[in-house]
Amino acid sequence: MPLSKEKKAAYFERLEHLLSSYSKVFVVQVDNVGSSQMQITRQQMRGTAEILMGKNTMVRKVFNNFLEKNPGHPHKALLPLIEGNTGLVFTNDSLPKVRDMILANKVPAPARAGAIAPADVGIPAGPTGCDPGQTSFFQVLQVPTKIVKGQIEITTPMNLIKKGDKVGASEAALLLKLSIRPFSYGIVISSVYDSGSVFGVDILDIDDNALAARFTEALNKIAAISLQTGYCTQASFAHSMAAAFQTMVAVVLGVDNYCFDQAQPYKDFIANPGAFCGGGGGGGDAAAPAAAAAAAPKEEEVDALEGGMDMFGGGSDY
Repeated sequence: MPLSKEKKAAYFERLEHLLSSYSKVFVVQVDNVGSSQMQITRQQMRGTAEILMGKNTMVRKVFNNFLEKNPGHPHKALLPLIEGNTGLVFTNDSLPKVRDMILANKVPAPARAGAIAPADVGIPAGPTGCDPGQTSFFQVLQVPTKIVKGQIEITTPMNLIKKGDKVGASEAALLLKLSIRPFSYGIVISSVYDSGSVFGVDILDIDDNALAARFTEALNKIAAISLQTGYCTQASFAHSMAAAFQTMVAVVLGVDNYCFDQAQPYKDFIANPGAFCGGGGGGGDAAAPAAAAAAAPKEEEVDALEGGMDMFGGGSDY
């Protein structure tokens, strides 16, 4: 039933108000979503986001009027996305928060003949509760069965429908008899709009840690290119300064008549490395003579060599 002029005017006014008030929009698909399910979702998002549904021709007309009044507005990027059974969710809140609210409301649904399966569907092994007179449903689909205690029992589990396949009438009837509701339907997000940029919903899974890691990786690459080409940038400035300081310290270490404050500790270390060895409790000075004494050759070995013993154990005058 077409809308009256009053309702159309109210709809146009509301959509223009939403376009003027919000900078973030989820473009959603609402196939197989019932009115009660949509109402629950609206209630859950009240105060956080607003859902707008409508005919695509009306939505495009409002968009065109809005863009004529606001030439160059970034909302122009949304216009090509309005096609099919599409809805718009307007918000100024956190995008991941609103995304979770949109995807949370799903309801189980039976497999309908002719529908495209959104997921694989399998049937488990075990009793079915069906009497032996209904074996034809299982035989058509080549489901292995046997009769146990007066009812049909599936002997081995099997995959009945693959994701993306069209559900046949036989599969739908069998799943209905087994009381299996394999699918769950809800609002599906197709695109996300934020201040003129349109991107997929998967980007919202990227957190701050992932962004920081990507930024650091890019910064390292820029610094490496700058250092290799000799073109100083903000990314390579710290590395260039560190290399210059190392060069200055190396020059100072090679001369005796010049030094600067930052290089003095390095010169002191080269001149007396033992002074920088912490022995725990100030025992560094005592440790050096002890080490020297341990490294000295034993007196008995020196005496044996100086005694002139020949190869037969006798004395030698040499």
